[in-house]
Amino acid sequence: MSFKSLGLSEPLLRAISKKGYETPSPIQAKAIPPVLEGKDVLASAQTGTGKTAGFTLPLLHYLSENPKQKFRPIRALILTPTRELAAQVYANVKEYSEFLNLRSAVIFGGVNQKPQIATIRQGIDILVATPGRLIDLQSQGALSLKRIEVFVLDEADRMLDMGFLRDIERVMKLMPEKRQNLMFSATFSKEIKKLAYSILNNPVQVEATPENTAVEVIEQKVYRVAKSKKTGLIIKLISDGNWKQVLVFTRTKHGANRLCEKMKKAGISAAAIHGNKSQGARTKALAGFKSSKIRVLVATDIAARGLDIPLLPHVINFELPNISEDYVHRIGRTGRAGASGEAISLVSADETTYLRDIQKLIDTKIPVEIVEGFEPDPNASTEPIKQGQNANRNRGRNSNSNKSVKSKNSNRNKNRNRRRNNDKRN
Repeated sequence: MSFKSLGLSEPLLRAISKKGYETPSPIQAKAIPPVLEGKDVLASAQTGTGKTAGFTLPLLHYLSENPKQKFRPIRALILTPTRELAAQVYANVKEYSEFLNLRSAVIFGGVNQKPQIATIRQGIDILVATPGRLIDLQSQGALSLKRIEVFVLDEADRMLDMGFLRDIERVMKLMPEKRQNLMFSATFSKEIKKLAYSILNNPVQVEATPENTAVEVIEQKVYRVAKSKKTGLIIKLISDGNWKQVLVFTRTKHGANRLCEKMKKAGISAAAIHGNKSQGARTKALAGFKSSKIRVLVATDIAARGLDIPLLPHVINFELPNISEDYVHRIGRTGRAGASGEAISLVSADETTYLRDIQKLIDTKIPVEIVEGFEPDPNASTEPIKQGQNANRNRGRNSNSNKSVKSKNSNRNKNRNRRRNNDKRN
């Protein structure tokens, strides 16, 4: 099968050829025809399967074949959960529309909104956006969604994980009821299907996974290690292996910052990306990592969602995710396009349950190693530590101490909620 056989226009075929692509991926071959037919589509595809082109190419074909004269209202909206994914999708839109008379723009939080507004006011056909900035600009009267003909909800499962359901519902009310809807998700969970029923009309359901699963193409390894020795072990692995490009995952933003600073002190160039980082800092860190100026990129799950880093050789789980599916997303950053990849997990005693759940999900027993000098603590509890549990350990038992703890926890929760809301708006 070729892209030409899918019915795409000549300008799009030229752009595809310029990027060096010859045959469509499974998700592209399955999704493009029904989208071209104007049908609503519910698609399941992991990152790295070519899903972006699966909706971008037929979207561009439709808009170019049905041009609007005189002025350019926003006719297509692509909604993504994170800034990085929005920027990546926008870059793909620009590349594929190189030989078409179409204009596009991307908007997200964390940067000055004035240039974004100026671009929109000049007239655009396609808008790529994150929910927070989209709603902010719409409420200011800077953009209108009343002429939307095609709506794409990308990474729908992550949208729900990040708490964007209400924002999605609000955006839906701003668009005309008569439109084509495309929804892409890594999974078909009950929540996703419920959301799909509220958005899509008699959708065509397509599903595609990579030709080889992450388990088959990625070398996976677990190092059992004491929690207090994880930092020393990861520095040893990177230094001894002379690894030049390593993506490291932590559970929290503060954990990412701490690990990043310890890497730098050990002479390893590193940068962190997470929701508390400004967009400028995140963009700079990612650019430095892609160009190999920075050896280690430390990221949280949300910030790393949608990152497209070609030929990434190493992914390290400094901490295992407590959601098994996130492990698959993490290690899927390596081993792409037929290249080899390695995924390493540093597992302490309290992460034993997480490891068991992950192995059950991927139906694979991951090989375990122990490095001399970094052995696991035989006395450590294997029970997973709940969030906030450490904060209440070893504190005084008198009433004044308890009041102090409650006050600190209350302030901490308020700050956490404030940061979470800020992340959402961006």
